[in-house]
Amino acid sequence: MDFSLIKQRAEKNWRALENLKQPLIQIGMGTCGKAAGADEVFAAAKQTLKQMNLLGRILQVGCIGTCYLEPIMAVRKPGGPFIYYGNLTAKKTEEILLAYLKDDDPKPEWAVCFIGVGPVDGIPHFEDLPMIKPQVRIALRNCGIIDPENIEHYIARGGYSGLAQALQMAPEEVIQEIKDSGLRGRGGAGFPTGMKWEFAKKAPGRTKYIICNADEGDPGAFMDRSLLEGDPHSVLEGMLIGAYAIGCSEGYIYIRAEYPLAIKRLETALIQMEEANLLGRHIMGSGFSFEIHIKEGAGAFVCGEETALMASIAGGRGMPRSRPPFPAIKGLWGNPTNINNVETFANVSAILEKGAKWYASFGTEKSKGTKTFALAGKVERTGLIEVPMGIRLKEIIYEIGGGVGKGKRVKAVQTGGPSGGCIPAELFDLPVDYESLTAAGSIMGSGGMVVMDEETCMVDIPRYFLSFTANESCGKCIPCRLGTRQMLDILNEICEGKGTPEDLEILKEVSETVQKGSLCGLGQTAPNPVQTTLRYFLPEYEAHILKKRCEAGVCKALFHYEIDPEICNGCGACAKKCSVEAITGEKKKPHAIAQDRCTKCGACYEACKFHAIRVC
Repeated sequence: MDFSLIKQRAEKNWRALENLKQPLIQIGMGTCGKAAGADEVFAAAKQTLKQMNLLGRILQVGCIGTCYLEPIMAVRKPGGPFIYYGNLTAKKTEEILLAYLKDDDPKPEWAVCFIGVGPVDGIPHFEDLPMIKPQVRIALRNCGIIDPENIEHYIARGGYSGLAQALQMAPEEVIQEIKDSGLRGRGGAGFPTGMKWEFAKKAPGRTKYIICNADEGDPGAFMDRSLLEGDPHSVLEGMLIGAYAIGCSEGYIYIRAEYPLAIKRLETALIQMEEANLLGRHIMGSGFSFEIHIKEGAGAFVCGEETALMASIAGGRGMPRSRPPFPAIKGLWGNPTNINNVETFANVSAILEKGAKWYASFGTEKSKGTKTFALAGKVERTGLIEVPMGIRLKEIIYEIGGGVGKGKRVKAVQTGGPSGGCIPAELFDLPVDYESLTAAGSIMGSGGMVVMDEETCMVDIPRYFLSFTANESCGKCIPCRLGTRQMLDILNEICEGKGTPEDLEILKEVSETVQKGSLCGLGQTAPNPVQTTLRYFLPEYEAHILKKRCEAGVCKALFHYEIDPEICNGCGACAKKCSVEAITGEKKKPHAIAQDRCTKCGACYEACKFHAIRVC
């Protein structure tokens, strides 16, 4: 079928959905939503409509970004706005639907926001939410809005018009458009995307490949997963555009097997694309033909590195090789290969739809456009965000994330995952762009952002990340194989109260050796957490070594809990939480902790509302 006819049908069906004469309910069914109970909410909504004998449509959508509110449901009555409700249970879902659909009571006390015709008394607009207001959604433009398993929803909102535009241009013109946009790779290194495509285009060879790197392995990162679950076609369209530009007819999506929902939706999307003549032979009636294969990875972090990824696709062990030759010259099976990550391709489809000048209007001079981040850790509003490059860290953490709450103070933020660095709160005026983060000792990475508060130990943090990178090292080169393990051993000693002042010099020397001598990016960036915490939080290392004390109360060998008798009123809340019965005392009289029985689990500390329990 001609694409113009498919588009007309999709737009007609989308308008029919917008003008539906029955209630329309959308439920966030991404991994975060399902983990929080979205399946139960979906079933409850279905049962409640049946109970009211009411016709209505219930649609699954992806994550809209406000993960801290999951599970989320949006309800729209004919002619009205979508009203969003969060932190739902099956019972609460039933109560909301009965109140709103039966009695016309939207329960504003339970509502989060609305989208559409307004205003609605007592309910803010979606774009006025503190978490949403500073954002610019380009890669995430459809997430939480469309059914990711319905290609018509994507097409009705402008999908594949970027590909149609590209097919009317010469491949060189497409590459120039990407270069003019200023788009840089969103996988971490930030290499100019258009330049990368140009290398692959000019490389000699009849067979070329394009690969989408969806091997997202950073602890605390979920940007790529959420994007593929919420809007797979934006990524697939970007791949098609890239393939046309560099002159290849075959591509791969390399995705870890731990992402079953993303894989399912990709498989559904590929079938739909074939049916719409958007994949296979003579796409959109042009001379361009292209096939996409899904390759499931086994979850090795090192396979996020380009050469290790290609080795895995080819059936070998996922181990990096030295470069040059670079993949653009000699990649998969020795052929020129272009590799970009999920977010990069999602931006490509938007750029071809709206133009390079439009995209370049966002961001900074050297870092154009927007960047998605997985905002996690000790922050009030966790979730998936997309902000213009150049935004200040403090805006993300305090305005979007809402700070850490509970009277605590923010201590640091880790950007770039296990390969990134810890940036202290006093540097939160730092703009978020490639150059600024690198100068601070961190990296942009693929977009992990973990917020830490005063109860975070800045010696334990690099130990945690080193335990990850040491285990994930492929072992091919000595600096990474032995160096990451040696750094981890030293950090373990320090956290156990066995560290010496000489350990700090050894840590610095080993980290520099690993950084300079490792073969691939895993080893080269693995020392970043160590180097930045030594740079910004040296007093904490010294306290661990010289005072044998962990001020944050994390390293169990270096602290204990005590109850202040001047503050304790004997309420007994702490004793009830103690699983080993280490807390004793009479009711309404100060309690005490038996140190020989205390496991330092922290349950009593969390339970005390009067702050009578101290870390000593």
